[in-house]
Amino acid sequence: MEIERKFLVHKDRDFKSAAYSSSRIRQGYIPTNGATVRIRIRDDKAYLTIKGPSHNGGLSRYEFEKEITLDEAEHLFQLCEPEIIDKTRYLVKAGNHTIEVDEFYGNNEGLVMAEVELGSEDETFERPDFLGMEVTGDHRFYNRQLRHMPFILFRGTLPIEYR
Repeated sequence: MEIERKFLVHKDRDFKSAAYSSSRIRQGYIPTNGATVRIRIRDDKAYLTIKGPSHNGGLSRYEFEKEITLDEAEHLFQLCEPEIIDKTRYLVKAGNHTIEVDEFYGNNEGLVMAEVELGSEDETFERPDFLGMEVTGDHRFYNRQLRHMPFILFRGTLPIEYR
């Protein structure tokens, strides 16, 4: 079971200097009904991930992930829907948790979003000052949705500190 909260990142706050790691990620989605099937290449590794429907306002859902070869991932990209998500992920330590900050490219340029995975839905965590508005459960900010309705189309609806 995956339990995570999502936040937009303030544009005027530095998170990169606090990052202990970063990696480039490309990911695509295979069309399905009900589940989300994702193919991801992260630096020199590849993964097949299947996620079930969201529960509790997008806070939790079932997740299965398996490492696959880079060659398998490249072949599976051919089955993916158009528009691959391209981003850099930064890892920032915050207390006992790791905050994953994604900086997007292409039609999602300008979007910077953070996630924290939790052990339970009511678990507390140390909140770095770069975390802004919570968007957990807001479908506009699901990676799969960002392919159909990219950030460039709705960025003007957000407060200026997130554009």
